[in-house]
Amino acid sequence: MNPLRFISILVATLAASPALAHTGIGSSASFFGGLAHPFTGADHLLAMVAVGLWARLLGQSALALLPISFLVAMLAGALAAMTGLALPMAEAGILISIPVLWAAIAFRVKPPTAIAAALCAAFALAHGFAHGTELTEGASPILYAVGFLSATCLLIVFGARIAGWALSRTDPARR
Repeated sequence: MNPLRFISILVATLAASPALAHTGIGSSASFFGGLAHPFTGADHLLAMVAVGLWARLLGQSALALLPISFLVAMLAGALAAMTGLALPMAEAGILISIPVLWAAIAFRVKPPTAIAAALCAAFALAHGFAHGTELTEGASPILYAVGFLSATCLLIVFGARIAGWALSRTDPARR
C-alpha cells in the first residue's frame, strides 16, 4: 500500500474524536499566541497539513486556489467570531474536516478545483471561527490574526512539500 494512503487512512480513522484545539489554555493576546494556536491542537494541525497535501495531489491550479480559499475563509470565520456572530456547529465542522480531507488524500479524490476549494473554504470557516473565539479581551485582533494565518500558511506549505516528496517516490509520471 502507498505510504501516503496508509498514513491518510490512519489519520482519518484516528481523527474520529472530539476537536482538541480549543482548550482555552495559553495566550491569544498577541502575534505569538495566534502563531502558536494552530500548532497546539491536533485538529487544526491535521486539517491545515491536509489542505496542502490535497492541493499538491490535485495539481497546479489547486496548489494556489485551495490554500488561498482556506486562508480567506478562515479569516472570515475568525472575524465573525470576533464580532460576536454565531456559527452553529463550528466544532462539528472542524471535527468532520479531518476525516474528509484525509480520506480525499488517501483515495486520491479529484473533484474540480473549484469544488475542492469550496469544501476547503467551508472547513476553514469553522476553523477560523474557533480561532476567533480564542481571542482574549483586550488583545490585538490584527496581530493575533496575522499570527494564526502565518502558522496556517506554514502548515499548508509543509503539507504540499510532503505530498511532493511522496509523489516523487511513488508516482513514476512525476519523477
